[in-house]
Amino acid sequence: MRQGLSVVAVMVLGVSGPIAAAEEISAEASLGRALYFDVNLSNNRTQSCATCHNPAHGFVDERDNGVGGMASLGDDGRSLGDRNAPTASYASFSPEFHWNEKSSEYIGGQFHDGRESNLEGQAGGPPTNPIEMGMKDKATVVARIRENDHYVAQFRQLYGEEIFSSGDQAYGKMTEAIAAFERTDFFAPFDSKYDRYLRGEVKLTPQEELGEALFFSTSNVNCSSCHKLNQLKRVRETFTNYEYHNIGVPVNLALRAKNGIGSGHVDHGLLENPEISDHKHDGKYKVPTLRNIAVTGPYMHNGVFRDLKTVVEFYDQYNNPMRKNNPETGQPWRSPEVAKTVNRKELKAARFTDKKVDALVAFMRTLTDQRFEHLLD
Repeated sequence: MRQGLSVVAVMVLGVSGPIAAAEEISAEASLGRALYFDVNLSNNRTQSCATCHNPAHGFVDERDNGVGGMASLGDDGRSLGDRNAPTASYASFSPEFHWNEKSSEYIGGQFHDGRESNLEGQAGGPPTNPIEMGMKDKATVVARIRENDHYVAQFRQLYGEEIFSSGDQAYGKMTEAIAAFERTDFFAPFDSKYDRYLRGEVKLTPQEELGEALFFSTSNVNCSSCHKLNQLKRVRETFTNYEYHNIGVPVNLALRAKNGIGSGHVDHGLLENPEISDHKHDGKYKVPTLRNIAVTGPYMHNGVFRDLKTVVEFYDQYNNPMRKNNPETGQPWRSPEVAKTVNRKELKAARFTDKKVDALVAFMRTLTDQRFEHLLD
């Protein structure tokens, strides 16, 4: 039987943080860590969860993939997705997908459209996705797991001697183990400069302080209306309310030219979720966490913007007639992919000066986990 490559040891040794030793986490999370880094669970044995959610790079896909990192390349070496891989950092704080009566919005879930309710569902998607890890089916994935004597022993110890009598059951336990790993502090250390500032360990610069004041202002730039979860406190803030909104992001023409989908295709966002049929949700995407935002570009669900400053100016163009052009192209901002449901109420805010744009970017840079600070420009 295959003993498995020592991928886990190599990857973990290359990542600093609070999870260097296996005994610091549960046995299930330790198993999940091994599975998270295991390329053998992809068809050509070239891709793991960590390929597109790399712990050394803000838990995103840092590869260029021939499209400036806008989307991820599959295990087959040819397939390109149509959406940017979101960071896996702090993903465990997203509640299960549900309808919130108070806000009259869908909240939570995983992926940009919430199509998986929780981390377990998210972990189970990529292995059998033909343009991602490319395995034929769940049974094939389980067969790869059984090649590894250590996995077999751990599965039986954790889940019972008969765990492999059902392929679906074994696959489900694989997703539970990966989810257990993703719920560890390794993914959510809350040790950014901003966290250290709240604990009185460091001070913000005047520019960062201005950005903080603007960000949390309810009468100025309105960022916190969507990018704030805890209304009464700022400690352990994930900087998203996990709702779904259409902010008018245009089609990424460069990505569509490469992935073969074509510019005429429409990504309907939340409406692509099998549970959703009401067209008032057309074009909505989950509000992303701003944790590690400065090191996890390119931005938006389709990676259409390269620079974080461009994102801030994109928001400002709804309120500032002087923001006529995309600074990355020098051309006018292109039309929304789905125009009819753009949430102009939430986008309404005071116009930004260049000083305020720079201050907001400076503040968002303080949300970078300490071990990723070396990735800041």
